[in-house]
Amino acid sequence: MVVRSDLSDAELDRLFRALADTTRRDIVARLAEQEPVSVSTLASRYDMSFAAVQKHVAVLEEAGLVTKTAQGRTRLVHGNPAQLAKARSLLLQLEQRWIARFSQLDAILADPRPPQEPACPSPTSSPTRRR
Repeated sequence: MVVRSDLSDAELDRLFRALADTTRRDIVARLAEQEPVSVSTLASRYDMSFAAVQKHVAVLEEAGLVTKTAQGRTRLVHGNPAQLAKARSLLLQLEQRWIARFSQLDAILADPRPPQEPACPSPTSSPTRRR
């Protein structure tokens, strides 16, 4: 089973790096509940500077998880559920691969027959060196 993704390795790295941070995961979750949200509104919900929240949003934007639009002087942040779906698809493929491997292991362990010894070559069939 080959694991396939619509994203390049570099894009996947950016996506999972973005999701590896608690604050960024929280921003994505907040946007799922209410969007669009201004960067300043997001910043007011965290115990960090506006600039720090802005950097988190930039990382999410680089990963394609959010987009920003201008509305006058305000920057509104919108979530991108399609990008999350791509991450979910890849993780689902990996999960299915592991489930298949465990199923194979379960089948081997459930087989009541004793395991067969691997065939060893006989000493007469192997080439011998003479000195």
